[in-house]
Amino acid sequence: MDTGVWKVARRPRWIAALLLALAIAGTLAWLGQWQLERSFRATDAPTIDTETAVPLTELTEPQTSVTENEAGRVVTVSGTLRAEEPVLLTGRSGGGAQSVWLVGRLDTENGATLPVALGWAESEDAALAAAPTAEQPAEFTGRYLPGEGPQESDFEAGERTALAPAELVNLWDDVDAIYGGYLLLHDEWPGLGRIDSPEPEPPVAVNWLNLFYAIEWAVFALFALFIWYRLVADEREQEAEQDRDQSPQAAAVD
Repeated sequence: MDTGVWKVARRPRWIAALLLALAIAGTLAWLGQWQLERSFRATDAPTIDTETAVPLTELTEPQTSVTENEAGRVVTVSGTLRAEEPVLLTGRSGGGAQSVWLVGRLDTENGATLPVALGWAESEDAALAAAPTAEQPAEFTGRYLPGEGPQESDFEAGERTALAPAELVNLWDDVDAIYGGYLLLHDEWPGLGRIDSPEPEPPVAVNWLNLFYAIEWAVFALFALFIWYRLVADEREQEAEQDRDQSPQAAAVD
């Protein structure tokens, strides 16, 4: 804003007009905020109770992918925890830190295999020290999550970062069937930290019409301030033109 326009803007009537423009812009901005909040809402799909434990055998079957209705559900499962060579996953999160996951093999009572993330440790040696040393019956409660995609780490050198059931089949012997997901154990495994297992967030849908209205209200709010500035600038231009017309040089020309 140049000096002349600023001088006009400081006049009482234009200060009052500015206050009015700010009030209008504030109201329009509030309407935009209201529309924006309505743009992102949880879907109207039936809410799934993910926190009440259900038997895994009632939720899904082996050799099937994990559906949206199954992912994140708390389940119970029984079977035999094998003491084969443990699987370590590096570069994972646990307790807020980069850590190593220990993954165990559970042969369930229905004859299928279920990978179980038993917990996390700060080093591979610490994770190996907590691995089961003998077969043992087990009854676990945890969150059932979808298996991860094929990993891109140097698995030939023994480094693994993804919990992919399809890859574990190649590591474990005598696997007749395997679940498409894995279990994130809720209870603490001796010698390991408990892996964080938050409740899944409800799906959110975007209402594009409300989002468009929110943007529209924001534009209107800016336009109210622009109108005020344009009116002030127009009055300044009119006064400058009158000054030029009334100058001595203009009178001499006439």
